[in-house]
Amino acid sequence: MLASLLMLIALLCAGVLIPVPYAEMSPGPTYNTLGEHNGECVLQISGRKSCETTGGHLNMTTVRVTGSEYRMNLVEAVYGWLAHDDVVVPHSTLYPDDKTPDQVDQQNAEEFTQSQESAKVAALRALKKPVTAHVIVGAVQKGAPAQGTLHAGDVIKSVDGTAVREPDDVAKLVTKHKPGQKVVFSVVPAKNVAAAEKSGKQPTGEERVSVTTTKADKGPARAIVGIQAGVDYTFPFRIDIKLADVGGPSAGLMFALGIVDRLSPGDLTGGKFIAGTGTIDDKGTVGPIGGIEMKTIGAREAGARYFLTPKENCAAAAKDVPSGLRLVKVHTIDDALTALEKIRKGDTAGLPKCTTG
Repeated sequence: MLASLLMLIALLCAGVLIPVPYAEMSPGPTYNTLGEHNGECVLQISGRKSCETTGGHLNMTTVRVTGSEYRMNLVEAVYGWLAHDDVVVPHSTLYPDDKTPDQVDQQNAEEFTQSQESAKVAALRALKKPVTAHVIVGAVQKGAPAQGTLHAGDVIKSVDGTAVREPDDVAKLVTKHKPGQKVVFSVVPAKNVAAAEKSGKQPTGEERVSVTTTKADKGPARAIVGIQAGVDYTFPFRIDIKLADVGGPSAGLMFALGIVDRLSPGDLTGGKFIAGTGTIDDKGTVGPIGGIEMKTIGAREAGARYFLTPKENCAAAAKDVPSGLRLVKVHTIDDALTALEKIRKGDTAGLPKCTTG
């Protein structure tokens, strides 16, 4: 018996002291996109109504994860596997081996910023409000010919006099040249764009910039200038999203719905507590996210009765639905707005359901 007791103590000590390559996910806080956070309206829209609501909620949901430097011990991992509200996953799932913790944080921050921009575009387009798209310099490679001449955020109007309408147009026009030849860009500098965003006007102040091409390091021989083209938008008024310490793209849908609510008469929720999740693109398509089980739990604990669920996440979410929470399947922002109308009117019998099949 003494030997068994000592062995048990040794095993317990080993379980506490020996780290294992796992991390833990658990339900995180939710934030009402119609309300305030840290004393500020989450959505701030120039010239529009304040964030005072009639009691309705459109809550975005989050997942809490263990830090990149934290290493679980065996006892914690076993407890997490047995717990209903937690999920234990390989550490590399959250923090890939080929990225530093800072790179992971940076990626999450960039995805969060992009989700905000896509939410603005999707919301305004759903409301038939004008949104102007611009092809921009998304990034400039270090040491590339364009460095110091073109800058991230510059709006590209034309290349060699040919108007640019899509990001792919830039590469097609540059690669018509041979390495060593010059390309003439017509751009609106990023500083002019920033000033225009503050005033809600179209960016002006076009400039001509000449860049000498070089040969691409990889792939077939072709001319490059070392930039990555992207898309930016000009809105008819300023929209700011004030929410810190949140990362990733999964709040896009709820931000978009919050913006629609703030720009529409009345209340989209009808005073109901609705939560949800999902990425959103510029066309209003809702995409899947990770940690859906954690988000439904967090939403119900916060008081939600309905949960807007991306179509691709429905099967996983439906396997274990928290008591009192109703999952509503959505694939586009229009689906979500239709569902909100039904919930607002009390006509919930026909809401699209999530099933395990």
